[in-house]
Amino acid sequence: MKNARIVGIGIFALLVVFGFGGVFYIVDETQQVLILQFGQPRGAPDTTAGLKFKLPFIQKTNYFDKRFLEWDGDPNEVTTRDKRYIHVDSYARWRISDPLKYFQRVQTEQGAQSRLDDILDGETRNVIASHDLIEVVRSSNREFAVSPDEIAGGSAPDSNETIELGRRQLALEVLRNAQARTEDLGIEILDFRFKRLNYVAEVRVEVYSRMISERQRIAEQFRSEGAGEAARINGERERDLQQITSEAYRVAQEVKGRADAEAADVYADAYSRDAEFYRFLKTMEVLKQTLDSNTVLVLSTDSELLHYLGRSR
Repeated sequence: MKNARIVGIGIFALLVVFGFGGVFYIVDETQQVLILQFGQPRGAPDTTAGLKFKLPFIQKTNYFDKRFLEWDGDPNEVTTRDKRYIHVDSYARWRISDPLKYFQRVQTEQGAQSRLDDILDGETRNVIASHDLIEVVRSSNREFAVSPDEIAGGSAPDSNETIELGRRQLALEVLRNAQARTEDLGIEILDFRFKRLNYVAEVRVEVYSRMISERQRIAEQFRSEGAGEAARINGERERDLQQITSEAYRVAQEVKGRADAEAADVYADAYSRDAEFYRFLKTMEVLKQTLDSNTVLVLSTDSELLHYLGRSR
């Protein structure tokens, strides 16, 4: 009984020693472990998940992430080859490909992020500075999508302006250059992309001013064209109105002339049957129109009026 107690105490003591001494360690599926013995790497990195063993007190474990990690760069002001100042915001995905080199060169993720800032920002500046702005903002030579207003106003982009590489190829160029520089750090850059491109504040104000001026010019052109079209329509309306009025007047005069001619024919036919009676009626009409109670009429003896008056008496 006493011996069993001693054995139990011994086992418990060993478990305590092993537990506090760190004999066991667990590797998660998302981790990889580098064993250090007296500060020096011991063996290859352990990348398989499970319960592991190490020498207590002598060996220590350093855990590194096995997943894809994120690098999010700060927007930087960059100059293109054609002297355009732009803000470039980019991001990348990376992983620890060699934990041993990673530990020897950067040790921590914070150190890795700092080195990636220098490498990726530097390569981004170099690549963009070696190409024109249109290579950065376009990915293909498809035709520009322009509005009818831009076409009518003559402000459509030049369709002959083509690219040789494009944004995607420039991003791949940054990726290749950065991969070559991070290989010795135990880091593999998996992907690099441009997240956002924008003009700097000073240039952006000028660009907006040019856009406003261009739209105002297009608006003025439309207003001028509208005024010209209105004047043309009004001119055609006045011309058509004059033409219609003239044609109606001509037709009215023709009808009136034919009516007067027919009336004259009727009168002539009627009066030609008794000319003496016609002269008598006309004379009476003249007398009626010229004589009243206050009129004094002096006639010669051979006057036609006196002739008819004398006969009527």
